[in-house]
Amino acid sequence: MEFLAAIGRAFLVFLEATGRLALFTSRAVSHCFRPPVYARLIGRQMIDIGYYSLPVVGLTALFTGMVLALQSYTGFARFQAEGAVATVVVLSITRELGPVLAGLMVAGRIGAAMAAEIGTMRVTEQIDALTTLATNPMKYLVAPRLIAGLCMLPLLVVVADIIGVFGGFLVAVYKLGFNPANYLSKSWEYLQFMDVVSGLVKAGVFGFFVSLMGCYHGYHSRGGAEGVGTATTNAVVSASILILISNYLITGMFFSK
Repeated sequence: MEFLAAIGRAFLVFLEATGRLALFTSRAVSHCFRPPVYARLIGRQMIDIGYYSLPVVGLTALFTGMVLALQSYTGFARFQAEGAVATVVVLSITRELGPVLAGLMVAGRIGAAMAAEIGTMRVTEQIDALTTLATNPMKYLVAPRLIAGLCMLPLLVVVADIIGVFGGFLVAVYKLGFNPANYLSKSWEYLQFMDVVSGLVKAGVFGFFVSLMGCYHGYHSRGGAEGVGTATTNAVVSASILILISNYLITGMFFSK
């Protein structure tokens, strides 16, 4: 009976956390569509999420495209299908690797920063001070980050797609001896509009999840510096898990028969 009781307690804790997250999400989303709009805060978060994340996202995409070209060539050479390298690189980057890797990199950088910042404000009672000054913390702290994450991650993924395909092009042309015109022709021939759209839809969902998890865990952090550290870790882990789960679900929606 103790074993069953432990399972029951864990299940109840899970339901409680799920309900708290659902209520937090509904409140945060509702504040995104209600005035007042803090345009300056939204712009600041866009710069922080988009511009300052470009180096890590671009570097990740570049070397991912280069490694993908090398690995594809090594595998396809066994079947005399080296000409498919360009197609594999462009489809893999735009459909999967671009949005997923960009989402994970942004989760590690931005999700942790959001949780640490809001968590510090919570444990130092700055959020309570905002309420005392008649400023809604959800409107002032959470809504700008959700809007910025939803808008900026698709733009980051567009840049990551271009850099990733360019990295594959560099390796294919200057290391593997491909003809540049033929490589670009193959890349463009088999790339469809839906491949790019699916990646951008994923990026928007990932950006929302990263911002939501960072704000949620920071907003509910407790216990001083240790609580802030726990909230930061939980924000990154939960955002990464949601990215991987939603990636499968969105892929099934777009490409299932």
